[in-house]
Amino acid sequence: MTIPIYQADAFTDQLFGGNPAAICPLTEWLPEAVMQKIAAENNLAETAFFVKSQTGYLLRWFTPEYEIDLCGHATLASAHILFTELGYVGDMIHFETMKSGALTVTRNGDKYTLDFPSRPPIPIEEPNGLVQALGGIAPIGFFRSRDFFVVYESEDNISEINPDFFALSKMDTVGVIVTARGKDVDFVSRFFAPGAGIPEDPVTGSAHCNLIPYWAKVLGKDQLHAYQISARKGELWCELQGDRVLMSGKAITYLKGEIFI
Repeated sequence: MTIPIYQADAFTDQLFGGNPAAICPLTEWLPEAVMQKIAAENNLAETAFFVKSQTGYLLRWFTPEYEIDLCGHATLASAHILFTELGYVGDMIHFETMKSGALTVTRNGDKYTLDFPSRPPIPIEEPNGLVQALGGIAPIGFFRSRDFFVVYESEDNISEINPDFFALSKMDTVGVIVTARGKDVDFVSRFFAPGAGIPEDPVTGSAHCNLIPYWAKVLGKDQLHAYQISARKGELWCELQGDRVLMSGKAITYLKGEIFI
């Protein structure tokens, strides 16, 4: 059996920037164990698999360790491959997901806009050991949604964080978002998920489901510009629309090939 595979860098227009994702178009689902092994072999933050449906595409995402509930960059990368490599006609793609419902990606020029659920983080007490695991810099706020959400005073704080990935891997969340106001944009962030096999994710769409409603409330505006300041860096244009968030970004194809099973 041969399976087509693509790799694209999402939330960037520069090769080797943004967040790389593998994309495997399928005619029918593979056994879950096989998809997990492919994701582990790819060793990227996410591998996306999709199957055509009557209304669009069924979509699933796998980290090297397990299937994830929501992934922005691999959704953007999947849409990019459909538009640019697989001849998709139209400006909007409908994805159906098992764990996050209906998602859409709209193409407008060289940008793709993701329509995702808003997940406002809820204030919590300081989690035991989290500040130490993040290198000891004192935050100004602690929140939680799917992930821990830690707010700092400045962009410099975010850049200076040097995590203990082993300690973070023991936290009872998928990952940890750290964020602050930006110098040149509305806000900056980083995302760590070593327990999912992703020590630091370069650009994280699902984290922005938390970041957008938080910063929209703090800054008093619904349209926001953001950087994820990982080593590869990513840029997002964001908007809060009620219980949904819009995230726009670019993508570039890196690889086309085949998997032999």
